[in-house]
Amino acid sequence: MRAAHLARRFVGALWPGRPRAVDEEWVARVLLPGELALWRRMPRHDRRHSIRVARAVQAALAGTVHDEDSRWLAAALLHDVGKLDAGLGVYGRVVATLAGGAAGHEMADAWSARRGFTRRVGLYLRHGELGADMIRLAGGREEAARWAAAHHDRASWTATAIPSEVVAVLDAADDD
Repeated sequence: MRAAHLARRFVGALWPGRPRAVDEEWVARVLLPGELALWRRMPRHDRRHSIRVARAVQAALAGTVHDEDSRWLAAALLHDVGKLDAGLGVYGRVVATLAGGAAGHEMADAWSARRGFTRRVGLYLRHGELGADMIRLAGGREEAARWAAAHHDRASWTATAIPSEVVAVLDAADDD
């Protein structure tokens, strides 16, 4: 299942188009100014992915007590913003993902302390925590920062204080 998800993300990343104008306008209404500035720095393929995730979250939460709560939409839109720090293109991300899978994500800190491509791989593997810092520094919502930090670490989900039903929706939407 994870391989299929990654394959779909790879193919989608190769398409150079920007998000639809109507979606960009929607994002501008959802995000706070600092969050929006971060989101706009993301590559086109990451912005398109984040919109798909956020729209799926919006649909899944419709009619619930969490309906239209912009905190969860912001979390969906910004969960991968930390990938910016690595500065990797599509192919570099493939290598980083494979390296993390082969050597283990626990190598990320050591690799981040190195130079060159190895450093960038380490930063990519740490994108959750780095994204959380970016969101906080931009004056973003704490819930979005907590989800960015935790979204790849199931063991830390309860510590986010995000309602479990919202966590389940955020995870399912991202792992389309």
